[in-house]
Amino acid sequence: MAGRIGRDDDELVETHEINVTPFIDVVLVLLIIFMVAAPLSTVDVPVELPVAVAQPAPRPDKPVYVTMKADLTLAVGESPVAREGLAQALDIATKIRRDTRLYLRADKSVPYGELMRTLNELRAGGYLKVGLVGLEGTDAAATAAMGMSLPPVSATPAAAPASPP
Repeated sequence: MAGRIGRDDDELVETHEINVTPFIDVVLVLLIIFMVAAPLSTVDVPVELPVAVAQPAPRPDKPVYVTMKADLTLAVGESPVAREGLAQALDIATKIRRDTRLYLRADKSVPYGELMRTLNELRAGGYLKVGLVGLEGTDAAATAAMGMSLPPVSATPAAAPASPP
């Protein structure tokens, strides 16, 4: 007993289905290529920078320090100042030269919001050149307790502007 599969005519029937297997193979090869190439494209570009010929700015003989103590009291130099009189005390200490660089130092227990409030008051008083002061090294016990690793703080007063000049 012999039987025929399909139709009675001997023509080959065209199928309109896509063979997906080669397509998946190509996609997987491209995925592997991009997975290997992506980390290689994030390498830093080596650049040889030219040497600066400008002289560094001279350090002030008597820098003006604004100090925030742990109890949030302020001092300009060594004299305590009320928060409302901060701008007037700075005008006296700087002889009304608003381009004088101020160095802000704060106790490490001072909340960040209070430090920003003081920076905003300095900006409102017209003092835009403010450097933050820190000690060299880090407090390893506090850093380990927070589970963080922090970069070392500079040894001298760090002159980081509080706002763009």
